[in-house]
Amino acid sequence: MKRLPVEGLTRRGFVALAALAAAPASHAARLPIRKAVWFGMLPNDMPLDDRFKLAKDCGFEAIECPTQPDAEKAEAFRKAAQASGLKIHSVMNQAHWEFPLSSSKPEVVERSMQGMVASLENAERWGADTVLLVPAVVNPDTSYAQAWERSQAQIRKLIPIAEKRKVIIGIEEVWNKFLLSPLEMARYVDDFQSPWIRAYFDVGNVVLYGYPQDWIRTLGKRIVKLHIKDFSFKRDSGLKKNVADWVPLREGEINWKEVHRALADVGYTGTATLEISGGGEAHLREANKRFDLILNGE
Repeated sequence: MKRLPVEGLTRRGFVALAALAAAPASHAARLPIRKAVWFGMLPNDMPLDDRFKLAKDCGFEAIECPTQPDAEKAEAFRKAAQASGLKIHSVMNQAHWEFPLSSSKPEVVERSMQGMVASLENAERWGADTVLLVPAVVNPDTSYAQAWERSQAQIRKLIPIAEKRKVIIGIEEVWNKFLLSPLEMARYVDDFQSPWIRAYFDVGNVVLYGYPQDWIRTLGKRIVKLHIKDFSFKRDSGLKKNVADWVPLREGEINWKEVHRALADVGYTGTATLEISGGGEAHLREANKRFDLILNGE
């Protein structure tokens, strides 16, 4: 066993070093990451204030909320968060799927830009530091190259607004046939050469075509936020076919210990939002417990 220097130590310092030496080497340190919950996981039959309070009571430290273009609703979210003591850390932009920035139709792009402006306004009002953006959608009408060029041109117009409001735009990789490798995503973010454009990395979304730990190490300090969920590929003997689906945390194919190591390696210390199916108090408490196990490296 490696010797520990003891010269000049106080009794308290000696005891602390002895405890450190006796600790099992395999025990992983807890990641310094704040636990957040996606607003859509909370019971929608509860009053808004009660939903925020429930999330807080179940052990979450922050929440990610959807865009609220209506000023009155946006203010209701702010007050609910304030009353519960739960910080709104991020805004999930809502207009990027139906109205992608990569569209060839000016009216569609304009709706998308309006959605992002509203999201950035929400973030400033709520004290959130990030807005999640799915940047483009590749489809039969939009090629990969067009999606890249069109979306970047529009995002560059958003950078001054983001800078003014002191809100980061987090680019998320999702099943949109775009940004299919960590190297591409890193290049896409780097192209902007702006501290207001970073990566919003979803651990579960890449399992179909990659390994989360590889993406984390490649993106590194570009990562501003995380989405946490699990995915599984299983053989259904009854259906006699392979079934791929979202599953409860730690029941899928993701190697969470490797994810833990990768996050520790890149020094990620931000917020991670749990984004799985919703439910009541028991469901949320169980999800939070599993979230803790992941952060503890278990």
